[in-house]
Amino acid sequence: MPKLWDATIDAHRSAVREAVLDATAGLVAAHGVASVTMSQIAEASGIGRATLYKYFPDVESILRAWHERQVGAHLHQLQAVREQAGDPGRALVTVLETYARICQAQHGGDMAAMLHQGPHVAHAHQHLQALVAQLLADGVRTGDVRDDVPAPELAGFCLNALRAAGGMTSKAALSRLVAVTLAGLRPPA
Repeated sequence: MPKLWDATIDAHRSAVREAVLDATAGLVAAHGVASVTMSQIAEASGIGRATLYKYFPDVESILRAWHERQVGAHLHQLQAVREQAGDPGRALVTVLETYARICQAQHGGDMAAMLHQGPHVAHAHQHLQALVAQLLADGVRTGDVRDDVPAPELAGFCLNALRAAGGMTSKAALSRLVAVTLAGLRPPA
């Protein structure tokens, strides 16, 4: 097959996949993870069900692909706020606040639990752990973060503490959780 043809087919496949994942994102936002069906996805994406089944064997595979894209977007968002923050202290606060908001917005239930078991989540968690540990190590060097606990352990503390944001409904509660987490990072008096 000519290269131009291959590129055109690949572009089409990519466009179909993105349309399916975009439609899935809208359906998840409107109805929740557990209630999304192949019929709804086909209709919302403007793709026939037969075509949809050529790309994905079932709704779970679509949800996994959508979730993998979401996780990647969250990591990109956290990296971007880190870079925009400037100094290490502000970067740490901004990354932790952003992570807490991401956790707060997560969808719960059995389907969400299943989606969080994939290898992409483990890889993303390692990346996130390293990002936060580096920010904490920078904070140790500036004297803003305690040095009696290794940065990777403090990163684990922060990420585990902020996952509690998943059950919070108010911005005030979220702010308090982030403030308490940050207070645990300060050097002992």
